[in-house]
Amino acid sequence: MAEIVTLTVNPAIDQSVEVDDVAPNRKLRTRALQRDPGGGGSNVARTICTLGGDALALWTCGGHTGALYADLLQRECIDHRPIAIEGMTREHLIVHEKSTGDVYRFGEEGPLINDEEAQAILSAVYDLNPAPRYLVLSGSLPPGLPDDFYAQITSGMSAETRVIVDAVPSALAPALPRGVYLSKPNVRELGEMLGEEIEGRAEIVEASRRLIAETGTSIIVTSIAAGGAVVVGEGLEEQIAAPTVRVKSKVGAGDSMVGGMVLGLQRGMSLREAVRFGVATGSAAVMSARTGLEKREDAERLYERMREQQGQ
Repeated sequence: MAEIVTLTVNPAIDQSVEVDDVAPNRKLRTRALQRDPGGGGSNVARTICTLGGDALALWTCGGHTGALYADLLQRECIDHRPIAIEGMTREHLIVHEKSTGDVYRFGEEGPLINDEEAQAILSAVYDLNPAPRYLVLSGSLPPGLPDDFYAQITSGMSAETRVIVDAVPSALAPALPRGVYLSKPNVRELGEMLGEEIEGRAEIVEASRRLIAETGTSIIVTSIAAGGAVVVGEGLEEQIAAPTVRVKSKVGAGDSMVGGMVLGLQRGMSLREAVRFGVATGSAAVMSARTGLEKREDAERLYERMREQQGQ
């Protein structure tokens, strides 16, 4: 059993295409079709495997799209375990407009999960033996699952498992006081959980301190896009600046950042170095038009550059 397990309750096949110009009321000819097995947890697992690590991806599987999703994971040699559902695994369409460089993203809501299927998801996690060292709960909740679903999972995990949650505020907030080890909101999401607007490093640090004090969670890493991330927890309060890179697509970059951080922690890096490695990995991911990280060497090169520039 891998020490890192990810859960994706609302996976999606990301279909990326190129088009010269997006215009209404006419047929648009697309090209360069690329299909990737997307969704938060799966993207994290894919990143970890691309970086040379091991991870087990749990995910909900339904219909012919679920079968295609499984095939895509297998092509990438991802260790995975599908959880059967009646509804069809969803699909996303990502359109890259060549004339402007803009990216258009069209996403389905996801299949309805019934009570029996919800219990099957919980059982798939609780029955892991041995318990994973790290459990990553990442991505949106499909219709039918309550906002506290990640909180339910977190509450049921043994103390030996460190739970990482990357989700929208409505799903993240209930989980934080249940024993979450690390969470990765962005600035807007951090503000939503506190009911206020947050700007700048000082406000991020102060807001993170409050959430840690109120919920008992250990670490909050707030992503700030091109600015990198601010990490607060375990005696560390620091902004890790992101390297400057050419952006092709931001799809899956946040998941890649989580993957880099978790793998860094699993490999024994300090919290500062793990977050730095995560920021480097997320930055490397945007250099590809595909979903998430494509080349291990890009992440490792950026990480070494950051260490030289920011000091080891």
